[in-house]
Amino acid sequence: DLEEALNQRSAFSVQRSTKNSELRTPNSELSFKVYVAMRYWHPLIEEVIPEIYNAGIKKLIALSLYPQYSVATSGSSFSKLRETVHSSQFTVHYITSWFNHPLYIEALVDVIKKGIESFTLSLPLPPIIKSPPPLSSPACGGRIWWGRGGGQGGGDIHVLFSAHSLPQKFIDEGDPYVNQIMGTIEAITKKIDIKWHLSYQSKSGPVQWLKPLTDEKLKELARKGVRNILVVPISFVSDHIETLYEIDILYKKMADRLGINLRRTESLNIHPLFIEALKDMVMKGVSEIGWI
Repeated sequence: DLEEALNQRSAFSVQRSTKNSELRTPNSELSFKVYVAMRYWHPLIEEVIPEIYNAGIKKLIALSLYPQYSVATSGSSFSKLRETVHSSQFTVHYITSWFNHPLYIEALVDVIKKGIESFTLSLPLPPIIKSPPPLSSPACGGRIWWGRGGGQGGGDIHVLFSAHSLPQKFIDEGDPYVNQIMGTIEAITKKIDIKWHLSYQSKSGPVQWLKPLTDEKLKELARKGVRNILVVPISFVSDHIETLYEIDILYKKMADRLGINLRRTESLNIHPLFIEALKDMVMKGVSEIGWI
């Protein structure tokens, strides 16, 4: 199963080429060369920096693809980058987090709506409500309500935001990761009214990790009678082992055993609004530091 998932076409490669074509010439006066460098897999940061240096480039915009900052993710990647460029005479501007960027949020709202629509096409219609509250009423908070059915379980569609887990000690020491995850969710739920939950996946090792774990949350929701769950991999922007294998295979099999109809939102990958968000951050970055 793992081999099957990992042999699927790499959305990340498509994402890389798209970023190249979209970001290199955002206007007629500027030209950007886009590189992808990774912390733990090829192309590694220490492999890419010499390539950039040999191309004669001296100014870098370092944009983390982790929307929410943590010392263990963006922080670790930036530390490795600083170590690598230390003696290379680069000028680097770091974009550390963008958990509530408006275009990023719009992209997430779009894939959530589409994910919910995939349920509603196959679920029976809910009972007709003769007098639904107006969209501007306190019951709706001015948002559009998504998810059909009534009550706590049955036909309701619950949204489960599944974030990459981290050791609890990082949060206890002031890491902003959880607060920024909540900030992303808050921005989403201001635009779309959903029944949502938060859990964490991909823990490893014996130390205490963030809870609840996604597998535990699935069991809890099953006990409460929830039968339709849309998983949103909230801290991931592209498809890889955590989405293609952990969610699509492991959690899907668990959900089947629990009697849950589990689906996942499409990863942002090359979503047009996501690409626009990246462009916007780069352009604002070079403007803020006076490179244009």
